[in-house]
Amino acid sequence: MTAAFEDVPFSELLHHPAATTRRLDAVRVLRLRRRDAGDLALMRVDRMERDASVVDFTSRLLTGLVRTENMAALRQALPEALPWITFLPAEEVDTLLSELVETARGAVALDNLAPIAVLLTQWRHSAEIYADPALLAVLTREPEGDLGPVPVPEGAE
Repeated sequence: MTAAFEDVPFSELLHHPAATTRRLDAVRVLRLRRRDAGDLALMRVDRMERDASVVDFTSRLLTGLVRTENMAALRQALPEALPWITFLPAEEVDTLLSELVETARGAVALDNLAPIAVLLTQWRHSAEIYADPALLAVLTREPEGDLGPVPVPEGAE
């Protein structure tokens, strides 16, 4: 395999399906570009199953390490996987680890990795805030004065 993925117009798959799918012999995934919608990915089922087994293994390994309470080893390895955690306070890193393990277990059980991606994106944004002292100050300061009345939620009476 020479590349992780190759960009291909979606129309190429429609017009030349056999030739297009043969490209999967040289790349892991075909990224199908579409004009009016999000891109799609085309991959072989055996690769998808192998990738899923690696994610399952990684999730279980992470869960097992947390269960053994070897947080020191996890904390030491985490910056390799998520370099931006260096901006998070120590107590936030522990919270991240806990949430990551729980979310990964649930996501693998559902065969849906989207919750893990959402969680990592949220924590990355938190790290961006901690990395910028001016932004952190703006977002953590108490509001000044009375912010006015709170409207009654719709449907609540």
